[in-house]
Amino acid sequence: MTDETTEELMGATYRALCKQGYASLRMQDIADESTKSKAALHYHYETKHDLLLAFLEYLYDRFEAELCEAKGDDPATQLTSFIEHRLTPRDEDTHQEFQTAILEIKAQAPYDDAYRERLTEFDRLIYRKIRSFLDDGIDRGVFKDEIDPDATAEFLVTHINGAQIRHVTVGYPIETTRQLLIEHIDQHVLADEADE
Repeated sequence: MTDETTEELMGATYRALCKQGYASLRMQDIADESTKSKAALHYHYETKHDLLLAFLEYLYDRFEAELCEAKGDDPATQLTSFIEHRLTPRDEDTHQEFQTAILEIKAQAPYDDAYRERLTEFDRLIYRKIRSFLDDGIDRGVFKDEIDPDATAEFLVTHINGAQIRHVTVGYPIETTRQLLIEHIDQHVLADEADE
């Protein structure tokens, strides 16, 4: 499959998921969002499940590439920018619908090893990135020496994931959680000025 076809099918999958959600999504819905026929989709992906696994891999590759472009010169700026990016809707028109569809996929993970494996990769990637900011910040004296970088990274990953779920399920403003996490970093992670 060419890169152009992959991009088209992944874009069509995104649009169809936003419109239909996971449970109602059909291969025909994805075909309707692309220039390809349903038969052409089945040529590349035997089932909807196969296509969605490919879609998760596609999202992972894009997400990993985004993470390589950390904003800021110091670990504190990089960490807060990362949290702001993870907890800021990128597309106001489709954010809620897409996050709802992803939550539906996440709900399948306890019963589907392939989904769980892909989602675990996302979780560990976020953890490793946050942990790298924390390790660098401790080494450079920007973050408190006494923080446990492992526990702090796990805390932040859990809150980022929870903020997205809470936003989708009960409408809790994601901006509020984002601000609370940034305040937590300021109060509990950043080194005191006297210590610098």
